[in-house]
Amino acid sequence: MRILVVDDDPEILSLVRRGLAYEGYTVDTAADGEQALARAREREPDLVILDVMMPGLDGLEVSRRLRHGGDVPILMLTARGTVADKVAGLESGADDYLVKPFALDELLARVKALLRRRQPRETETLRFSDLTMDLASREVKRDSQPLELTAQEFNLLELFLRHPRQVLKRGFIYERVWGYDFEGSSNVIEVYVRYLRSKLEAGARPRLIHTVRGVGYVLRE
Repeated sequence: MRILVVDDDPEILSLVRRGLAYEGYTVDTAADGEQALARAREREPDLVILDVMMPGLDGLEVSRRLRHGGDVPILMLTARGTVADKVAGLESGADDYLVKPFALDELLARVKALLRRRQPRETETLRFSDLTMDLASREVKRDSQPLELTAQEFNLLELFLRHPRQVLKRGFIYERVWGYDFEGSSNVIEVYVRYLRSKLEAGARPRLIHTVRGVGYVLRE
């Protein structure tokens, strides 16, 4: 499990990182909101531990953007402990709220509880041509051969499988897969399509994801 820890206090960042690493989690860190969103784009976390009071983008705004882009569990860590503060945090999209100062054991217990709650969304299997995707186990196969996909590659391929033979515009793909604020010149879609093609077409298999110039992409034979 990969956890992203976001806090502008280096001592808290170090404490939480070491505690989580000791429990066997893979830990990424960020010191501000912009860095947090960039880290989440690069390597999609299974859970985010998020400080509220940070320079630039505060934790509430980061939480809103993360929630808009997906369903990653968010645990807020903050010195603000009033009922109004907790309500604001939960309404921004957070799943849980822990007030500083906190006991590391309690934080670890809440992390484990949030991760236990994260169940597969569906049990169906998506199919197209010789490609299959099991949503419960997150297994993808082509011609019965398993493919190892990252979380974001899986999400992008799932979108194509839910809209076979339909031309998907770039804006639609951004909104459904990433949900973050990308610049118009961003080539993140092209990069991930290239990653997917390299895996789907291994062994000289025929192409399934095709480019529609000036529009987007389509999944077809």
